[in-house]
Amino acid sequence: MSVFATLTHVLESRWVHSKDWVSVALPHILYVNTAVLIFSSLTIELARASAARQNAVRCVRWLFVTLLLGFAFVGGQLAAWRELVSRGLYVASNPGSFFFYFLTATHGLHLLVGILALGGVVLFAGRLARKNRQETAVGALSIYWHFMDGLWLYLFVLLLATIQR
Repeated sequence: MSVFATLTHVLESRWVHSKDWVSVALPHILYVNTAVLIFSSLTIELARASAARQNAVRCVRWLFVTLLLGFAFVGGQLAAWRELVSRGLYVASNPGSFFFYFLTATHGLHLLVGILALGGVVLFAGRLARKNRQETAVGALSIYWHFMDGLWLYLFVLLLATIQR
């Protein structure tokens, strides 16, 4: 949380006091990506509910769907970067493009940690269920996943308000 609070402060300071700020139209794929993450919050909640009912098979199915949605989000972020590159906007093009790349990359790295954790819970689902640890694992994972989703919503609004202006 402190990383993104610090980045927000630096972005706001740079944006407010900048004489060389260039607005960057955000790629439209970001709207789709936002919907993907919101839907992934629903699927991980369905996994958590399945784990609470001791339905390991259904839990794993919903976790797998969440995993696929996480990969779809990361793929969408890469598509957004490719779109900016095709427009000639790189990390060093201007302060707006720098912050776009930096914020989305930082969030993407944190989301990849969640994807790795999801993969681990899916991979070891049988063992977790046999030891009655699946509910705890999925519950902890869902907290992290929801945080990443909420953080993305915050970053998306921040990008709309500052980068795109």
